[in-house]
Amino acid sequence: MSKHLRGVKPALGRDAEALTKAPPAPAYLTSHAKAEWRRVLPLLVARGVITKADLAGVEAYCAAAGAARQIGEAMALAGGLPDLRLGGLQIRYMQTARQFAAEYGLTPTSRARMGAGGDGDDDDTSPNPLAI
Repeated sequence: MSKHLRGVKPALGRDAEALTKAPPAPAYLTSHAKAEWRRVLPLLVARGVITKADLAGVEAYCAAAGAARQIGEAMALAGGLPDLRLGGLQIRYMQTARQFAAEYGLTPTSRARMGAGGDGDDDDTSPNPLAI
């Protein structure tokens, strides 16, 4: 059986059409989403994995991450009492943001898969409490 038929993804490298400069955040994004855009887009541009065609997906990631944060703030301002509808909506936004983050190499596992680990943005240097 071929190596590629076993589900092994080929190593990713710099894209030939990768952006060299991070564009400004789209005006329609919320302030939380724009903050996420300014946080992640320079990292993605530096890795050379984002092209003009990928910007819609990055916008969707930032919109989902921003919406999850905005809902969290709204629930905290309401006294911290759980609103099940807002909580469920926040969970769905968080799941969507996580899926997009994995797609673009913004999670530890996806960075390792992409060979881009060690970019220095992990603040936690303590051992993994779940490791046995």
